[in-house]
Amino acid sequence: MMERRTQNENNPPENIPFNVEDSIFSSNLFLDGDGEVILTQTSDRLSWKSVESVLNGQDPSSCFGIELVSKSETTLCFSDVYSAEFIDWGLVHEAAFLGQSFEMYRFTIRGVQKSKTQPSVLVPSFYTFGHKDSQTCQMWVNRINDLLNIDAERPKNLLVFVNPKSGKGLGCKVWETVAPTFSQAKVKMKVTVTERAGQAIDMMSSITSRELSSYDGVVAVGGDGFFNEILNGLLLSRHKCSYPPSPTELNHPVENNDDGPVLDTNVDIRDPSDSGTGDDSCQTEAEDVDFSFPNEKFRFGLIPAGSTDAIVICTTGARDAMTSALQIILGKAVCLDIAQVVRWKKTSTSKDEPCVRYAASFAGYGFYGDVITESEKYRWMGPKRYDYAGTKVFLRHRSYEAEVAYLEVESEKKNVGPEKESTGSWTKGLWSLLKKSERVACRANCNICKTKAGHTSAKCPSLQPYSKDSRWLKSKGRFLSVGAAVISCRNEKAPDGLVADAHLSDGFLHLILIKECPHACYLCHLLQLAKKDGNPLDFEFVEHHKTPAFTFTSFGKESIWNVDGELFQAHQLSAQVFRGLINLFASGPDA
Repeated sequence: MMERRTQNENNPPENIPFNVEDSIFSSNLFLDGDGEVILTQTSDRLSWKSVESVLNGQDPSSCFGIELVSKSETTLCFSDVYSAEFIDWGLVHEAAFLGQSFEMYRFTIRGVQKSKTQPSVLVPSFYTFGHKDSQTCQMWVNRINDLLNIDAERPKNLLVFVNPKSGKGLGCKVWETVAPTFSQAKVKMKVTVTERAGQAIDMMSSITSRELSSYDGVVAVGGDGFFNEILNGLLLSRHKCSYPPSPTELNHPVENNDDGPVLDTNVDIRDPSDSGTGDDSCQTEAEDVDFSFPNEKFRFGLIPAGSTDAIVICTTGARDAMTSALQIILGKAVCLDIAQVVRWKKTSTSKDEPCVRYAASFAGYGFYGDVITESEKYRWMGPKRYDYAGTKVFLRHRSYEAEVAYLEVESEKKNVGPEKESTGSWTKGLWSLLKKSERVACRANCNICKTKAGHTSAKCPSLQPYSKDSRWLKSKGRFLSVGAAVISCRNEKAPDGLVADAHLSDGFLHLILIKECPHACYLCHLLQLAKKDGNPLDFEFVEHHKTPAFTFTSFGKESIWNVDGELFQAHQLSAQVFRGLINLFASGPDA
């Protein structure tokens, strides 16, 4: 069906029934700030082109060297449109240099476009069209909205939590900035502004499955720690999986090789239901078991208002609230790995009693835990407290004795290079450059994240597919820090993150062990972290292992664990990763 409308007020269009799936539909309309255009709708996009007209016998495309109309066609894909709205009678202007205005009925189409200077940043765009007949305008609004409503990936109803104290205390202000965009897109929202720490985790753990199923997702307006609250509130009660082995279960070396002791993996993987109730403050019993994870229909969203916002930067490519809001509204989706961290003993004298936490970005001990602990004393400083606390902790230069065992991955055996043998030689430098050239950073539509690996399964993605021939390797000594990155953890102070080639959904933890070393050496490591295209892992005192699981035991004086920015005390700990456990409203960073 093709329909052409003119601007003739004396000839209003008749009511003609239409089907939103018609292949082509077009009308002559006025575009505010441009002039008369032909607006055309196909099954997947809108396009418009200026109508050429002869002005006083002049060439239709120019007047005294000034271009009057554009012959280029503007295209707007429906995947980038989020609303169409009728706005009644009013003025529509021609091109600015013509200075003419006309009164007519109008409607506005709102969409999204990329920033011209930052490819990962999205900005709203809107176009106002006019016609003398209101039915024509209303018909276009109905057609566009009907097409948008067909898209099942776009959220219709969201649960929103706002942390007013995140970062610089701007959580509410950030939400007020983006909330009108959700309203324009006709997204229903139940908004809760939290009043205390832990409120979000309490609400999410107690919500019924029936209520949860009425939402398309949950959105956090805050930082990484606040997102962690919501994540744990849902997963602690609804994600069922066997625990990883405890350090005690793996403490049976069967042979040795040059890489270190190899540990017997023929151990029982215990299920949470076999371990008692555990610490009531750490794990909540779920009355409803029909809403579980992984869950493809339910997504998480995060609008940045925190101190570092590493999760948002890694999943959208920008630390921008509007970009995150628009990706949520458009129904973007990316899978995200989640680490399950199980504390077996809180202290060396504690009973063996498992307590679970989930992490979306990072879990760290030593330097990372000490910085968070120290920063708690200076909350009044806002985000600057991390710089101050980090400096104090660096100057102390404390190391901690610990033992770490990690599950070897077959593909990682091939990555052993000559740098272990040639300290400071040109061979090591060359090998470092070769390794750097092989980095494959995670991007939108990442092939690595889309490929399902063989070490995942529905019940326990990390461990069950491994046979008893798999090897657990051990590293023991004094460490400045022990870190496990789920994603690259890019942020404004570490532009490439802790691990530049970590992916959003590759099923691996990146275990980073910083062994005791001189102050100056550790400073070099930190400077490389802060440098774009740096090499923070290419030091003799740094171990980097890709693994789906690891265990940890401390000895002597202890630090504390930092799990997504939240403190977690543990003497004995195990962790495993679940590939693509949750879906996030995001598309991944652009190149």
